[in-house]
Order: sequence, then structure tokens, then C-alpha cells
Amino acid sequence: MTLAHPTPVVRRRVARTLTHLSLVLASVVVLLPLAVVFLTSLKSEQEMARGSRALGLPDDLLNLRNYATAFRDGEMLAAFGNTAFILLFAVTGTVVIGSMAAYAIDRFTFRFRKLIVALFLVATLVPGVTTQVATFQIVDSFGMFDSLWAPIALYMGTDIVSIYIFLQFVRSIPISLDEAARLDGANAFTIYRKIIFPLLRPAIATVVIVKGITVYNDFYIPFLYMPSEDLGVISTSLFRFKGPYAAHWETISAGTVLVILPTLIVFLALQRFIYNGFMRGATK
Repeated sequence: MTLAHPTPVVRRRVARTLTHLSLVLASVVVLLPLAVVFLTSLKSEQEMARGSRALGLPDDLLNLRNYATAFRDGEMLAAFGNTAFILLFAVTGTVVIGSMAAYAIDRFTFRFRKLIVALFLVATLVPGVTTQVATFQIVDSFGMFDSLWAPIALYMGTDIVSIYIFLQFVRSIPISLDEAARLDGANAFTIYRKIIFPLLRPAIATVVIVKGITVYNDFYIPFLYMPSEDLGVISTSLFRFKGPYAAHWETISAGTVLVILPTLIVFLALQRFIYNGFMRGATK
């Protein structure tokens, strides 16, 4: 007796069910830690001392004292200012350097061009931690250690992904536009400034959003290169609530929510630009 093979309709239903289950599981994995952090931020110090359950509801659902403490004692206003300063220069530098590098690689013919592109690819495969000793010595030799310029220089000079995003878009721009501009007497920089750069707006939007969120969330570089308390950024400001013997998890959780909110709002509002930028860069 032979078993009947499932019909295409049944196979599609099973595949759809498995897809939905995997999406639900992924959502739970992502949202569960956020729920724990949010509920903890509403609990008092006494509740945490009693050993309140991670997913247990707080006694007062409108308890915002932890948020006020995190904002005041964590000096988050200054941290937001330092973060905004770093973001402005790092993202602007990444866009300018990345778009110029992509333009030069695609439009100019020079020796070892393929080797340079290959080295860019190799650089993305090298773990950043393995080069930190040499990087730290270079930053210190330039006198940028313990200043806002150290992370700015590192963020601008280590973003190979942005160069590849720009490179995919530059390759989609017809060379005939460059040739027509050269007939009108335009030089290479004029072509880049008036033709190439304006046409890179989708790629620029993608790079600004992705790079901005990466810089905003980064903890390692600011913590290592800016040890002074007055140079704290959003990610390192939460460390003010951790002592040698204990940590105020309810305050840390409130600060974490304050840190997450801006990036969450920006991502939800601009996510279509991120997806469209990556898709257009991949298909062109």
C-alpha cells in the first residue's frame, strides 16, 4: 500500500504555517528582552530587592521616577549632545569619503584598482578587535585620545560597507553623463559634485540611517577612547549606575528605554528608505 503524496495546496499550506511560526518565534525572541527591560524600568528599588519576577508587573504602572533619575544622574542631556556632535561629523564624513571613493574606483582607471577593491573586501573580513592595539597607538600618537575626535576619525575611516553601497549605485549611473559633462568643460570634481552626488540620494539616505544607528548604539569605541566622564555618550552614560558591588537595574533599564526610543522611532519612520536603498543597490 503506497502513501499518497501531499498535493501542492497542502504543501503550500504547510510552508505558510512554518513561515508564520518562524516569524512568531523570531518576534518573541526579539520582543521578550525589550518587555523585560520596560517592565523593570517601572519597578521600584524595593521591588527589585524583593526579587521581583522579570516579567512580573510593577506595583505602579505609572512609576516614572526611574526615568527622571536616569536622565538626571546619568547626565543624559550632555550625553545626547556629545552623541549628536559625533553623529554629525562621523555620518557627514562617511557620506563624503564613501561616495568619493566609490566614484574614483568606478570611474577612474589606475594601476592596482582591482587589488584595492579586493583589499576593501578583505578588510571587512578582519575582526576589528584584532587591530585595536595598533589602532589605539595611532589614535594616541595623533593626540586624539580622550577627545570627541577619536571616535569620529574611527567611524569615518572604517566603514567599508558604505563604500560598497555607494559603489553599486555609481555603477548604475550611465558614463554618458560624465562624457557629456566633460564636453562642456567640466572636470572630475565638478562631475562628482553636480552629477554623481545628487544621483546618489537613495544611497545617501541608506548610509545615513544605517551609519547613524550604528554610531548611536556603539559602546566599545566611546568607552575605550573617551574615558573622561564629561565625554560620555548615550551608550556609556548607563555605566554610571553600575558600582563595584551592585547595579541599579531599575535605573539602568529606564536609561536603556530612553536610549532605545530615538533609534526605534527613526527606524520605524525611515525603514522604507533602508530597504529600498539596499534593494535598489542590489538590483542595479
